[in-house]
Amino acid sequence: MQFGKVEICGVDTSKLKLLTEPEKIELLKKAHSGDKKARDELVCGNLRLVLSVIQRFSNRGENPDDLFQVGCIGLMKSIDNFDISQNVRFSTYAVPMIIGEIRRYLRDNNTVRVSRSMRDTAYKAMKVRDELTNETRKEPTVEQIAEKLGLKKSEVVLALEAVVEPVSFYEPVYSDGGDAIYVYDQLSDGADDLMWIDEIMLKESLKSLTGREKRILSLRFIQGMTQTEAAKEVGISQAQVSRLEKGVLNKIRNN
Repeated sequence: MQFGKVEICGVDTSKLKLLTEPEKIELLKKAHSGDKKARDELVCGNLRLVLSVIQRFSNRGENPDDLFQVGCIGLMKSIDNFDISQNVRFSTYAVPMIIGEIRRYLRDNNTVRVSRSMRDTAYKAMKVRDELTNETRKEPTVEQIAEKLGLKKSEVVLALEAVVEPVSFYEPVYSDGGDAIYVYDQLSDGADDLMWIDEIMLKESLKSLTGREKRILSLRFIQGMTQTEAAKEVGISQAQVSRLEKGVLNKIRNN
């Protein structure tokens, strides 16, 4: 992503140096050896990465400076924890870490109050999820997280769901180059006399789906599985499940 002059937290990002991957690796080696100057140079050389990440949260009404500062904390954690021996680009590792830090900040500032015990369970589960992801290089299942914590799967699911930030009625859920469809567009308005029409249209749309597409829909929206769980059940990757799911929903909307 290219940026012009963007000043945030008093920093003009257009004047920041862009580091090459070899430069990052060399600075990471020095930083891990205790070189504070190298660590500072790594932080400054990746501030544009933080800026690109916080663009994803621009529609939440949060102060961009606050998100930028939180993102920088995620960046510094990435620098400190990055394993140089792994054949992975630094940005590939850093982006999820920055996103995770911002999401934790948003959860902590959530106006919906969640009990302390459930919040603690959720944070422990997220910590274990990050640890297992770093160990295995793939997202763990809820069962694996629950087993690591010595809890029931249902307890982990409830805790994680409890700290998910509320979604605005005006959050866009779909756009195909035209008018966006918002959350409130998907809510029932009580017009029972029109429901049978929607049901007929839905049944007709489902006829055009393949067996695997129907299977994905069933696992995700009837059995309530996560994308990772559905992927394991079908025998494909989570990314493939995500693409299939989006494709199916687009197909249904366009029919």
